[in-house]
Amino acid sequence: SESLLVLWCGHIGRQEKGLFYALDLGGTNFRVLRVQLGGKEGRVVKQECDEISIPAHLMTGTSQELFDFIAAALAKFVASEGEDFHLLEGRQRELGFTFSFPVKQSSIASGTLIKWTKGFSIDETVGADVVAELSSALDRQGLDMKVTALVNDTIGTLAGGRYDDNDVVAAVILGTGTNAAYVERANAIPKWHGLLPKSGDMVINMEWGNFRSSHLPLTEFDQALDAESLNPGEQVSY
Repeated sequence: SESLLVLWCGHIGRQEKGLFYALDLGGTNFRVLRVQLGGKEGRVVKQECDEISIPAHLMTGTSQELFDFIAAALAKFVASEGEDFHLLEGRQRELGFTFSFPVKQSSIASGTLIKWTKGFSIDETVGADVVAELSSALDRQGLDMKVTALVNDTIGTLAGGRYDDNDVVAAVILGTGTNAAYVERANAIPKWHGLLPKSGDMVINMEWGNFRSSHLPLTEFDQALDAESLNPGEQVSY
């Protein structure tokens, strides 16, 4: 469950108090989480998590069908909220969204899908803002909840680790896919342009699940598996 604490990446820190939700969509299952934060001293007061399998037909169906299914499961999870969880007065429920597919992210809470991986293939979602897709589905469910952060699962895992220990410098995902992220000095990043962040550090999302090298030749079994996949030629090392 710690990898789901993506709300804390960027805009929520150790001083934050109250009830927050997270949604992790990164493979054939997705997870939902609620957590009560007690601030710097209380930290994680209580958390609950649930995991839901995505029916195979929704992975190749329509965008609305997929996000409606996710939103309905989230609404059911919210409805089971117990008395141990308390939303601060005047606050709307906030949701951190982990979306572990290639995305062009334009802000902390928006990003367009570049392409599907991990067995998903829904053409109409490509090029669409996945936060807008989810938000529309939440509205259709009548769920008063705002998506306040969009992150990759590897970044979320690193953020969750650093929430507990500032010395954490890397995170690795081993699931439907695999990836890693680490903390690097911003002035050592060739792609970086503009002012350096105040901390001097930047998180690097390696996307090593798509690492390609002549030192890792494909076997006949790799080729056969790739040929039968929904996205041939993607996420293959060669």
